[in-house]
Amino acid sequence: MKFDQLKLVTKQSPLRLRFFYLFSFVMALTLVPVTAQAEIGRQHKLAADLANFPVNADGTVSVIIQFNQTPRAQHFTDMAARGGKLKFSLDRINGAAYRIPVRVLAWLQNHPDVAYVSPDRVNKIASDDDIPAVTGDVARQQYGLDGTGVGIAVIDSGVFNHDDLQKATGTGSRIVYSESFIPGDPSTSDAYGHGTHVAGILAGNGRDSQSGYSVQYMGVAPNANIINLRVLDANGAGTDSQVIAAIQRAIQLKATYNIRVINLSLGRNIYESYTLDPVCQAVEAAWKSGIVVVVAAGNAGRNNDFGTQGYATIQAPGNDPNVITVGATKTNGTPGRLDDTVASYSSKGPTLLDHVVKPDLVAPGNRIVSLSAPGSTLVASLTNLNIQPITTCLLGLPGNCSTGPSGKYTRLSGTSMATPIVAAAAALMIQKDPTLTPDTIKARMMKTAWKGYPGSSWGYDVYNRGYFSQYDVFTIGAGYLDIYGALKNTDVVTGGAPSPVVNFNTVTGKATFSNSLSVTWGNSIVWGNSIVWGNSIVWGGNAVLSDSIVWGDSIIWGQTGIAGNSIIWGNSIVWGADSIIGMSEGEDGED
Repeated sequence: MKFDQLKLVTKQSPLRLRFFYLFSFVMALTLVPVTAQAEIGRQHKLAADLANFPVNADGTVSVIIQFNQTPRAQHFTDMAARGGKLKFSLDRINGAAYRIPVRVLAWLQNHPDVAYVSPDRVNKIASDDDIPAVTGDVARQQYGLDGTGVGIAVIDSGVFNHDDLQKATGTGSRIVYSESFIPGDPSTSDAYGHGTHVAGILAGNGRDSQSGYSVQYMGVAPNANIINLRVLDANGAGTDSQVIAAIQRAIQLKATYNIRVINLSLGRNIYESYTLDPVCQAVEAAWKSGIVVVVAAGNAGRNNDFGTQGYATIQAPGNDPNVITVGATKTNGTPGRLDDTVASYSSKGPTLLDHVVKPDLVAPGNRIVSLSAPGSTLVASLTNLNIQPITTCLLGLPGNCSTGPSGKYTRLSGTSMATPIVAAAAALMIQKDPTLTPDTIKARMMKTAWKGYPGSSWGYDVYNRGYFSQYDVFTIGAGYLDIYGALKNTDVVTGGAPSPVVNFNTVTGKATFSNSLSVTWGNSIVWGNSIVWGNSIVWGGNAVLSDSIVWGDSIIWGQTGIAGNSIIWGNSIVWGADSIIGMSEGEDGED
């Protein structure tokens, strides 16, 4: 389904004038180089987009405060004395989410214990031949892996207790824990319909489609356990603080439910470096605790509003270098991968501000059939995407006919659907070897990713508009997930595996990898450029360049012009709240 962009509706209120006055100085941050911007951000401590963030009807603004240390009781007392209302305590990022009077912002800016203040931004969802395309069927047959014993945290719109999420015996649910982080709404079922679909891709066992359907719809890890952490409402929206609180709970419950993987098929625009972004800091905390975090890249790959041809549209927290960021492919109606192509709506890197190479991998995300949540917003509004059962007759005799249960499955598209395929693959790897670290899992997936793509392809939307995709490192990362290859691999990473940063030379027009984040990204057996990326993926076309160069003179940057280059490689925040357009609402993927 659509990875909608952040839509902030600014309320017309006299308070907004005072609010803007307090923050007019931060707008200058958008013109400062990233290193200086980070420094000024620490000095002024206020996120640039606070200037345009809506003021609540009671004169408060919803913020996330990150402290220089774990907040003490005195910090909470001081906030309460100034009219602050605590929403969530976010200890994993040394922070807290508050509704505070606008006037308190100036006080926070000068507080010596405050590191950074950002708005409590809105996150939206990022949303059959998918398993054979990533050799998941071969892996299952060869190793007999199904995710047994592994817990996957689904941080999404909730998960309906579908028959396909029951135990194999049908006597109990594999949704082992559920909690809502939506204030005033304790329900953990799925009012939107997105989280259930994601959970089915992860762990559906195909129980309701054993008969009465043309195929049996199964997830990649059909016996894994689901930890249902609801953060998105019936419209598919939720705030940063809700997402962070859910991540924090997953870390807390890791040992209890063997939570080894978090699936985040959601996101929002990038407003600051990942080193300051509170959601990125939360996923970093999960990664440090030993949990594999898999995040959707976003669905803005068609966007050319600023002449970037879809580049630099990766969403947060997919911009964090330590998560696995996933783009989407389309299987084109066949189980084999030789004719598969990238979905034109899949967001491309590098990331804004930090210029991290993303996505890390791609996986099938177009027209994926999975579980329905009865009565949910998506199922009710997109009736044309619901999968109807068929009537089968034994020996062709009318008296021996049966029809499959209705209302069980639906079809959605987007990087939201590609993300759980990679997350479930991580669960299979952990089932095979529980000692694997998030870094080793990421490294094995990227090194063994299939790299047999063409140089380019075209995709078409519902209006028959064409979109050109070049198969480069910023479009498909290290390549197409190969579950069987990842399970066979035995490489071990000891120095971390963050996605590399790219440095662009404005004089020569060339871009090079930076190994500054980790020695793992050097020319070693694990991350050597020719091994992990493959020449066709690094270069995109037929250019032949030295091993240290990612792209040369005949690259797509030359076609984007000065404006496009300044956005992609610049150090300012350019994407407006409503500027990035992905798939049309309700669009059935693409042809």
